[in-house]
Amino acid sequence: MGLLEQCEAAFGTAGLYQVLDVRREASGHEIRRGYHRLSLRVHPDRAAPDRKEEATRHFQLLGKVYAVLSDQDQRALYDEQGIVDEESEALSQDRNWEEYWRLLFKKITIKDIEDFEKKYKGSEEELADVKAAYEDFKGDMGQIMESVLCVDYTDEPRIRKIIQEAIDSGEVPAYKVFVKESKQKMNARKRRAQEEAKEAEKTREELGLGDGEDDLKALIQSRNKDRKKEIDDFLAQMEAKYGNNSKKGGKKTAPKKAKK
Repeated sequence: MGLLEQCEAAFGTAGLYQVLDVRREASGHEIRRGYHRLSLRVHPDRAAPDRKEEATRHFQLLGKVYAVLSDQDQRALYDEQGIVDEESEALSQDRNWEEYWRLLFKKITIKDIEDFEKKYKGSEEELADVKAAYEDFKGDMGQIMESVLCVDYTDEPRIRKIIQEAIDSGEVPAYKVFVKESKQKMNARKRRAQEEAKEAEKTREELGLGDGEDDLKALIQSRNKDRKKEIDDFLAQMEAKYGNNSKKGGKKTAPKKAKK
């Protein structure tokens, strides 16, 4: 099965531009940003164990799509004839696509995260991400809070206000699970978040850790596998947000199928 057929099966479209959700006339920067956004969403490190194989396959496909569209000759061939040179070096079966991805994105620091959070909160990008998460998760506030970047339980009233205003203006539908969510469920979510915050602080204090990057690494190593994965997932997403020359990143929400 060729690349176009694989894309049709995985993403619901054989169009390479549609897969990356960019215009046919997109610049190289736009194509790169589209690849950043979508590859992050399906990165195998973020997938549940039972979906890791599928995520790996989708991640590899996105790498191939980007390899074609970022190569001038390959893109010209695709644009002119609607075909892909399956024998090209760009689509080599031996290529390590995760290593290829890492080469495109620089490692980030704790300062990068802090600087990003200051700019992100209250921005148009955050507003768009909150609305997208609301629609992706059909109003489930628990999943929304886990999905949107840089938020904790203290942000929930602010996030709720953003969503309610979007509902009132008709931008998004009024899902019953959001509008009618019980106080009991809200309080349970808040307690759980507070307990996790206390656990993290206790661990930090027990280890005598500060706020430096090395201290964060030590904290990650000291915690159990699930908690470590949560932090790793966040750092992986921020790497994509801060990819070389990339000013904006993508959403953390689950991917939608590209339109034909």
